[in-house]
Amino acid sequence: MTVGSTLPAEYERTFRVIREQVTATRHRVQLAANAQLVHLYWSIGTVLLERSKSGQWGSGVLNRLADDLRSEFPSMKGLSATNLKYMRQFAAAWPEETSISQQAVDRLPWGHITQLLAVPDEESRAWYARSAVQGSWSRNVLRHNIKCRVAERHAAAPTNFSRLLDSNGDGLAQQVTRDPYILDFLAVDGDRDERALESAMVDRIADTLRELGTGFAFVGRQVHFDVDGNDFFVDLLFFHVEQLRYVVVELKTGEFRPDNIGQLSFYVTLVDDRLRRNTHAATVGLLLVAGKNDAVVRYSLGASSAPVGVSSYELLPAEIQRALPSEEQLRRALRPAEDAQP
Repeated sequence: MTVGSTLPAEYERTFRVIREQVTATRHRVQLAANAQLVHLYWSIGTVLLERSKSGQWGSGVLNRLADDLRSEFPSMKGLSATNLKYMRQFAAAWPEETSISQQAVDRLPWGHITQLLAVPDEESRAWYARSAVQGSWSRNVLRHNIKCRVAERHAAAPTNFSRLLDSNGDGLAQQVTRDPYILDFLAVDGDRDERALESAMVDRIADTLRELGTGFAFVGRQVHFDVDGNDFFVDLLFFHVEQLRYVVVELKTGEFRPDNIGQLSFYVTLVDDRLRRNTHAATVGLLLVAGKNDAVVRYSLGASSAPVGVSSYELLPAEIQRALPSEEQLRRALRPAEDAQP
């Protein structure tokens, strides 16, 4: 065929097929190469961990080893003394090589794995590794989620899902909850009203979605519904694209009250009736409150006929919260000096 002649009718389709095959193969090769590198790093770390038991393998020796390795393999990256220390920590965190594949750790880039080393608890490390793979988390998202203790808060909100949803739907819906939600990125104080808090969440929607978790898509704020001439407005409406369900979020800047459940249940029923399609899972609701009594929440959830959960939210970074005095400490400080005497 000469240049400029008419291409065969099936040319574009053939090109797309071949392009997809090349792309898929390159992806598999990259995954395989990454897995091999991760296992190599584990093997090196295991050797260094064993040698360190002699007490003679400190920073000076690792610096010399790094220099010698880079001289031997000048085109290979990742052989710095700092990385050798990470490899040793890696081998200590995962003593069994088989667990690296079982927990999908070898599907993560090395930079992600170094972030996981900051998690002391083995079960939590495994959760972060699995979630990072499933959610295609970037390194920054993984670092943020570790910092915000997402593993501890994941699926922790008290709900009535187990009573109102089937066993499969219950487990899936529970996974989209956290308790508490960390909203320190909003840069607002606790005296702001619900509309101001809601507005700040929408203004920082990317951060809000990251805190809600993987799979959430923003639908709207103050979503309007007309019910026989009566106007109702849902604070925040989201759609979970993986579970194919609407999630109604209501905000309360005060302490939890039982009547909050009734309002949220009404909105969940309304969204379920007006927006849910046959292919969608049941709509669920999530109430975010500044504080709650778990016993009151439990009794209130038991009386609701709609699948809802209740979580608290925090507006201050965790390190600041830890630095603040507790309620009991404040009470002791305010007591008259004579009351403190035995």
